[in-house]
Amino acid sequence: MKKLVVASVLSLTMLVAVKPAAFGQTNALLQLQAGTLDKAKTAIDKDVSDAKSAAKAKTWLVRGQVYQAIANDQTGVYSKLDSNAAMTAYESYKKGLEVEANGGKSGKELTEALASTDLYNAFMRQGATKYQAKNYPDALKLMSMAGNINSKDTLAALYSGIAAQQAQQNGVAKEHFERYAANGGKDASVYYSLASLYRNDKEIDKAISAIDKGLVALPNNKDLGAERVNILLSSNRMDEAVAGMKQMVEKDPANVQNIVNLAILYDNAASKMGEEIRKLSDSVKKGGSLSKKLSTEKDALDAINSEIVRLTGVIKKNPKAADAKRQLADVQKRQIEAKAKVTELEAQVKEEQTKGVDAVATEKKIADLQAKQTQERTLAKEYYTKALAIDPNNFDANFNMGVFYFNEGAEMNKLVGAMDMADYNKRGKEIEGQICGRFKQAMPYFQKAKAVKANEEELNNSIQQAENVLKQFEERKVVCIDAK
Repeated sequence: MKKLVVASVLSLTMLVAVKPAAFGQTNALLQLQAGTLDKAKTAIDKDVSDAKSAAKAKTWLVRGQVYQAIANDQTGVYSKLDSNAAMTAYESYKKGLEVEANGGKSGKELTEALASTDLYNAFMRQGATKYQAKNYPDALKLMSMAGNINSKDTLAALYSGIAAQQAQQNGVAKEHFERYAANGGKDASVYYSLASLYRNDKEIDKAISAIDKGLVALPNNKDLGAERVNILLSSNRMDEAVAGMKQMVEKDPANVQNIVNLAILYDNAASKMGEEIRKLSDSVKKGGSLSKKLSTEKDALDAINSEIVRLTGVIKKNPKAADAKRQLADVQKRQIEAKAKVTELEAQVKEEQTKGVDAVATEKKIADLQAKQTQERTLAKEYYTKALAIDPNNFDANFNMGVFYFNEGAEMNKLVGAMDMADYNKRGKEIEGQICGRFKQAMPYFQKAKAVKANEEELNNSIQQAENVLKQFEERKVVCIDAK
């Protein structure tokens, strides 16, 4: 019996002898399996502080598993133990691999843990908690780690991009949204956000590229197509905007809004050409007017010089001619003023010539622009008409068709205002009839639009103006001539 007792004591002694080297790790695993994560954390934290235990890869593996479980806790009880538990788990696995290089046997488990869904979820869960607390920089850091674990994931890329925006790290947001796009994400709002980030930084080509990626992922998304056109318009790339809208109309010929938008693009293009035509016309008129003024002033100076010669001759014959002397002094004073005026006008004419205003070339450019403007207006009218054929009650189509005729009348009215009396007597009455006709043609479209939306201020102002013009023409007995 004594031998048995001795043997038992020896066995117990041996068991106690190995306890310090493995008990913490084992206890942590048992507590982890039992779900008591606070006790598991206490056990493993104590274990890693021991030099012998810290030299084992298995210790770091268990530590990673414990902290990973804390981060993934859905009860809310243990997740509060460490708000950075996911990062601690990641660092533990990495440390385990360093130790593993010294001869451990847990390398495969550690490598798998670093690429696991559980670790991904740990980062995403704690990242979401940080985001909800409006700690956007930390949320970004955690969610970015999740994206590194699963580089093909769209969810981590999406939320990392959103967190980066909130943290005002727009460059980082672009990177995450680009990853989202590359991984085939299908949320249109992400492509809008990415395009907006590029637009804000004046990177227009990249903004368009972002929308194009969205259209690859969502080929039937009409809003993305419209946004592409808006970006082109805002960057003054009118031809590309028109081409893009035409494609949308061709893909969906029954979409009235796209047809109206295309008409508006042509209408706006015609208006911009009108502004350019006016500027060019003004430059030609200014150059011609200056040259004409210079010629007139030179003629006046020549006349003054001749008068000085005449008066000088009179005084030479009769030195006592007081009246001639008085006249000569007056004319000489006028000569100084005339010379100054000629010098001033010569400088202005030279300045215009320096600007490269070639009257002949400018007149040709004006003619070319007028032809193109007529073409754009024709297309605008054509597409407004197509839209109304599909939807006769469409407000935008009716209002813009009314504005089309209204603006034509207003432009023609400027021509009449610039006429001299001779020109007005020759063709002024006819043009006034055409002006009256344009305002008259605008009214039915305005009235139809009003029947759809009665309280639109811009529309009601346009109706009031058109009615006032038509009343004036009626009082003057002008016969309205409709446009063909």
